Amino acid sequence: MKIFLDSANLTEIREAVSWGAIDGVTTNPSLVAKERRDFFPLLKEICETVNGPVSMETTSREATGMIEEGRIFAKLHPHIVVKCPLTKEGLKATRALSREKIRVNVTLCFSATQALLAAKAGASFVSPFVGRLDDISADGMGLIRDIKTIYTNYHFSTQILVASVRHPLHVVEAARIGADIATMPFAVLEALVKHPLTESGLERFLKDWEQLPQEGKAAWLSGKSTAKSPSPLPASTAASTSTRAGSGKARASAPTVSQRR
Repeated sequence: MKIFLDSANLTEIREAVSWGAIDGVTTNPSLVAKERRDFFPLLKEICETVNGPVSMETTSREATGMIEEGRIFAKLHPHIVVKCPLTKEGLKATRALSREKIRVNVTLCFSATQALLAAKAGASFVSPFVGRLDDISADGMGLIRDIKTIYTNYHFSTQILVASVRHPLHVVEAARIGADIATMPFAVLEALVKHPLTESGLERFLKDWEQLPQEGKAAWLSGKSTAKSPSPLPASTAASTSTRAGSGKARASAPTVSQRR
């Protein structure tokens, strides 16, 4: 399963890229507004930072406006994916843009029927919002299961992009179901890395390391052993030892009385 970062913050995006953790980015007008930067230069910089799809949402309510915005976004960078809402106008825009070979991420999906229509309109991605469904006591991950079953049954190529991810269990369940992508805020991505046993285990190992003599640690880091090689024997002792060894061999090779018989 691919992992996308749901952010327009370049510091977060660069950090996640440095881990080798993310395959793309999703943004929306709210996330972009938080950065208080010129829109298009920021979007282009995100595209140049991430080697993968970068979703940006249209702001028009009518299909004609969404199509116009989508064409502008698509010219900005090859990584751009146009986000359209799952409305009648959004489906019209999705159909038109996809026919122009512009990738569309249909967002704000909350039902399996909506996901079915998005796939039929030619969406490259559909974004079901699992966290928001959980907020109203609905089964967000149950929706992912339904969409996965429908798309598998009818061989739709639309990728399931699990959105509104609130915690690591959403990520695990999405991967178990077989979703194509999960997008998440940086805080959730960080939570995927952390485990208390990892932290306590590392602390223990480092404390044990501190108990080693300084010269031993220095030798370890330099790749050299501190073990002393055995001292060579004095020449007279070596000669004596060699003589005794030779005599032993001679005795061992001499035939016994029974052998002479």
